[in-house]
Amino acid sequence: MRNRSHRSRAVLAVAAAAALLGVAACDASGGDSPSGGTGARPSPRPTPVWDRSPDSMAAVGDSITRGFDACSVLSDCPEVSWATGSDPRVDSLAVRLLGTTGAAERSWNYAVTGARMADLPGQMAEAATRRPELVTVMAGANDACRSSASAMTSAADFRAEFQDAMKTLRGALPKTQVYVSSVPDLKRLWSQGRGNPLGKQVWKLGICPSMLGDADSLNSAATLRRGQVQDRVKEYNQVLREVCAKDRRCRFDGNAVFDYRFGTDQLSHWDWFHPSRDGQARLAEIAYRTVTAREPVT
Repeated sequence: MRNRSHRSRAVLAVAAAAALLGVAACDASGGDSPSGGTGARPSPRPTPVWDRSPDSMAAVGDSITRGFDACSVLSDCPEVSWATGSDPRVDSLAVRLLGTTGAAERSWNYAVTGARMADLPGQMAEAATRRPELVTVMAGANDACRSSASAMTSAADFRAEFQDAMKTLRGALPKTQVYVSSVPDLKRLWSQGRGNPLGKQVWKLGICPSMLGDADSLNSAATLRRGQVQDRVKEYNQVLREVCAKDRRCRFDGNAVFDYRFGTDQLSHWDWFHPSRDGQARLAEIAYRTVTAREPVT
């Protein structure tokens, strides 16, 4: 009897194990699931980190974003700003993203003519009060455009100041997206504008002396100075790229603004330095392309 009972328990144990294995196999193959036995149901697709159609935006930066000298001499003209302007000839980033009415109601311009990167944390703090879904950044030209090459902001300070600006924004708005423009090619400004006698006279009033001073001089000292400014701008752009890359909700333009081959039509004919309306429109195109791209520029 004992042997028979022992054998019965063994048979029951084997049967139970087989049943469990069968259930496991059924689960692994999909069983009676609607997928028809091809595997487990796919996980829902994760929500993209980057929203290609934000519902509000704020701009920070310098005179370029204020539309300086685009409409009249020595004056801001924010209505033609590439970021938040209302001029239909520019078709600003805000208008492209939000529509005309939306841009008027849900976009804000906190850029300041003459601002440098050190001023950006304060602008970010102001912009954060509006709780925008997107913040645009264009700054750095004034850090390179100093009285001399030796007076330019160092790349290390530029990095610390930009990091501080991003930290300020993130402290208030962890999920707000950031579009970062590269610093324009200042040496191209010199090469394009130096052929205009009026432009060179205006430059003598003190516009970007580190690059545009002694515009006709091609001696070794002038060439060296311009090269130093150009190298510093490239360093700034590398800083912008690297700092932005560490933030999941930040997109750098991939040097698109720096690489843009602008001509005199894109320069203000008041100072041959700041963007004209046409130049502002080109900046808006670059920004829109970067913000709405399916994948970030690498």
